[in-house]
Amino acid sequence: MERFGGFARPDVVTTRPSRPAIRAGASFIALVLLVLGLASPAHARQAACTNRGKLQAWSDRRLAMQTLAVPVQETSPGDVTKEVGAGAGGVLLFGSSAPSDLGGKLAQLESHAAGGLGILVMTDEEGGGVQRMANLVGSLPWAAWMGDHWTADQIRSHVAAVAARMYKANVDMDLAPVLDVDGKDVPPGSSDPDGWRSFSGTTWIVKRDGLAYMRGLTSSKVIAVLKHFPGLGGSSGNSADGPAHTLPWPTLQRVAIPPFARAISAGAPAVMVANDTVPGLTSRPASLSRKVIVGELEQKLGFKGLVMTDAVNAGAVRAAGYTVPQASVAALKAGADMILFGQVAHVGRETNTIASTIVDAVQHGRLGRWRLIAAADAVLAVRKVDLCA
Repeated sequence: MERFGGFARPDVVTTRPSRPAIRAGASFIALVLLVLGLASPAHARQAACTNRGKLQAWSDRRLAMQTLAVPVQETSPGDVTKEVGAGAGGVLLFGSSAPSDLGGKLAQLESHAAGGLGILVMTDEEGGGVQRMANLVGSLPWAAWMGDHWTADQIRSHVAAVAARMYKANVDMDLAPVLDVDGKDVPPGSSDPDGWRSFSGTTWIVKRDGLAYMRGLTSSKVIAVLKHFPGLGGSSGNSADGPAHTLPWPTLQRVAIPPFARAISAGAPAVMVANDTVPGLTSRPASLSRKVIVGELEQKLGFKGLVMTDAVNAGAVRAAGYTVPQASVAALKAGADMILFGQVAHVGRETNTIASTIVDAVQHGRLGRWRLIAAADAVLAVRKVDLCA
């Protein structure tokens, strides 16, 4: 939230300048700035234009759509052409084997993006058993294997090679790296959402290797997403299935937060927030908690990029009493910028209901329009879209 200072008012005003005098003074100031090379008419116009200013003119519906990432099978991304045309900010690819012509299919889908602004195309390409398109872009091992066998430079270079092929296929965001600190030698599952998805059970190793992974993605123009803030290592269960909680907040501050803090200080563009509750900090799913998003992630760690939810149709969110549309509003209100949800039977119907619920919340004062504008601005900013260009 921006704050603007005021000017002190003189104690006594004896005369009011005439309009001609005001215009003459303004003209003189403008002339001085031009002579000094500090301003130009074009510069003045550009300075007056911002993405947020432009977004003020967007309808509530279009703003709401910009905050949504719509799930779709990578074999048929054209299935969400209608949603992309209506302004969806991104698409989330699911599947296990990408078609050889995925890049062309995605280019065709993006050509339908509202206003010609394009979309975020994202997927989970972590390594090991969490890869959607290894057949097309190359395979990575589990993060735990990388942490045990590769140096940071090797992680960066291998990830960069995969990311380069992702970018060539028009996939520009990877929901990785996993920065959770979890040393259990188990595959991820219902009792442990991390296991081999984590680089290590040792904080400094996760900090080092997670940063290397992020830099590998970034070097190949793929947007990295740190997850799952504030850290799922040692979680009581998998929030996809039902209620789950992290380790106590004091423990997370010591063990789990440092890898996120390091990557954020290095310029991390996006962070995904978990659906676990956090004992000692919040009894809500973290993705719906202002204490987590604004208080810890933004204010204490200084994160200024895109804040994404984990899937809001997760069992933990439903168990907390939220429908997917209600959770979407709650997440935006808490400070999230982009809403993710997993595969559903009728994606068009679900997307429409979520967007309508967000619009209704704005129009009835349950969600500030400024918050919706800020969220849409963050979605555009992560792709470096300039509405004033």
